[in-house]
Amino acid sequence: MTLDRPLGVGADGGHGAIRYRVVEHDPGRRVRFEVHSVRGISGFHEFTITDLGDGALLRHDLRCGLRGVMRLVGPVVVEPLHDAVLEDLLDNAERLAVGRVQRVARWSPWVRMLRLVDGDLPGGVWRRARKA
Repeated sequence: MTLDRPLGVGADGGHGAIRYRVVEHDPGRRVRFEVHSVRGISGFHEFTITDLGDGALLRHDLRCGLRGVMRLVGPVVVEPLHDAVLEDLLDNAERLAVGRVQRVARWSPWVRMLRLVDGDLPGGVWRRARKA
């Protein structure tokens, strides 16, 4: 994820063609991103950290609605790619928190194929889904 400024309300960025802006931020505890770049997807995702005393809980909450062609493309393309990115993020958080990853997430053959086909190629599904 790349943002155009330090993490805080108003920061804009994302990954690939998925773009979002920070709409709520409580440093060290919570951040909410609102999706704003893809036709047919509206909503947000957020991360919260809860102190458990002897550790912490990192939670990701995704609440997005799909319209139009995204009702078909979302579950087949967007969701598997999103889940793979999220698993990588959680592995990195675990590595940072405890120094290692107990069970490293692996991309499925479907995700590897989608990345190969869509990757950084002009005109990929991600790019066609972006607003003009």
